[in-house]
Amino acid sequence: MIKDEIKKIIEKAIKDFTGSPALRESALREFSVEIPGDKSHGDYSTNIALILSKKLGKNPREVAEEIKNKIGKNNLFYKIEVAGPGFINFFISDKYFIDTLKNIDKNYGKAEGSERGRKIIIDYTDPNILKEFHIGHLMSNSVGESLSRIFEFEGATVKRVCYQSDVGMGVAKAIWGKIKKENESWGEVYAFGAKAFEESEESKKEIIELNKKIFEKGDTKINKLYDEGKKESLKHFDDIYKKLGTKFDELIFESQVADLGKKIVEKGLKDRIFEKGDNGAVIFKGEKYGLHTRVFINSEGLPTYEAKDLGLAKFKYGGYKYDESVVITANEQNDYFKVMLRAMGEVLPELAKKTKHISHGMLRLPEGKMSSRTGKVITGESLIEKVEELVKEKIKDRELSEKEKNEIVEAVAIGAIKYSVLKQSIGNDIIYDFDKSISFEGDSGPYLQYAYTRANSVLEKAKREGVKASFRKTPKEITRLEKTLSYFPEVIEKSGKEYEPHFLVLYLTELAGIFNNYYAKHKIVDKKDEYSPYRVALTAAFLKTMKNGLWLLGINTLEKM
Repeated sequence: MIKDEIKKIIEKAIKDFTGSPALRESALREFSVEIPGDKSHGDYSTNIALILSKKLGKNPREVAEEIKNKIGKNNLFYKIEVAGPGFINFFISDKYFIDTLKNIDKNYGKAEGSERGRKIIIDYTDPNILKEFHIGHLMSNSVGESLSRIFEFEGATVKRVCYQSDVGMGVAKAIWGKIKKENESWGEVYAFGAKAFEESEESKKEIIELNKKIFEKGDTKINKLYDEGKKESLKHFDDIYKKLGTKFDELIFESQVADLGKKIVEKGLKDRIFEKGDNGAVIFKGEKYGLHTRVFINSEGLPTYEAKDLGLAKFKYGGYKYDESVVITANEQNDYFKVMLRAMGEVLPELAKKTKHISHGMLRLPEGKMSSRTGKVITGESLIEKVEELVKEKIKDRELSEKEKNEIVEAVAIGAIKYSVLKQSIGNDIIYDFDKSISFEGDSGPYLQYAYTRANSVLEKAKREGVKASFRKTPKEITRLEKTLSYFPEVIEKSGKEYEPHFLVLYLTELAGIFNNYYAKHKIVDKKDEYSPYRVALTAAFLKTMKNGLWLLGINTLEKM
């Protein structure tokens, strides 16, 4: 990557510049090489002179000029200039960008980053059995699947897991509701049970007692009802995953890790990490660490979510010796995870160091936030279906076969939803804009898919007219398209390092816009034009880059739209 080349050049230039190896090493850790927002500031810019000047007590512009002179002539650059308070701007030679284009293939951007050789386990989506798959699960799935693909592209070995609650009060409420209303759906009976638990002391006692029976597996009738419900839930979830393009390597359930978590807490109790509360529950006093107290074993002697998460960490590591465990949840669980990870740091310190919690915002429709407790849940399927209906209406007059229309409807709808989720920085809330999400112009998933389809149609035309892609004859000056294509590996690396797919979304949206402008200004396929083979080759490079980029977002490409 060109950014790495520039860093090496800078490192060499300041080797004998600072006098102190420690000072130089400190500066090299802090400085950055970035793509400027203002294109007049070059193709890349560095703040190394600003960093060094503070440490040396010198004028930053003077330091920048000295570094510029140290670099001297280099074939990578056609110009280097000092700007502003001491930035060094680099203008890259066209030859580099053309050489990059020549190497763009189906693997472009793959395994060039810092994740090579690392083992990552990533836990996302996590719907609970006997409950609805709501739009929050869609959000977690979109983020988790995209990060999984980015890590893989960067060279990591990734294991995808889905951790689901199959025991506990939520399950007990659903089973209790099913006993009372056997002909209603699991989502409906869960809402009924949850409401009864809140409003009736008698029902609450029955559900608490039922929770014990489910945990102990001693009642044949309840076991049968439970097994049937679990099977139905998992089949339903699997159908959704197939539509979303996710295939988990392992499904992990709370029942698998509950005993393990309880044992970890009981040992921590002996080691005085945990303590007994007034009602006999085992608690972790988070106040010692500026947090809050949470219960890890309740007064009934059953492990809570917190204890199970401790068991989960050990369970995952037992089956997969990961370098990093990434857990993706909604940001409403932030405070919970702060306490749980602090407790993990005391009882499982090595695993706590390897665990990274990523929290996304909430996905809201104009009607408001969903809630499975009240029964006003907005399901993932209902959102997908609504978007599909809008897409179907949008393309109804196009001359396509029914099969083609169905393929387009599903791909565009899923792409629209995933783009809407991923275009924001992960922690931000989203209000879903239906009309904007399915627009074929501007800031949307369909816009990216359409740019890909347009490029594909250009290549089909070139094939029909016998114009073969070639870089043999290149124009005197290259455009923003060539330069922007070369940034792709760097954007992938940044997205992975910062756990932020939205950098990739922003890049692809800009790239699609640049290609569309190029398409409008140039007749790409023209047998009479000596540069037509070059423009066809450039279009092919765009197509491959866009295909890889959309795959990293979990968005399917289409040959026609």
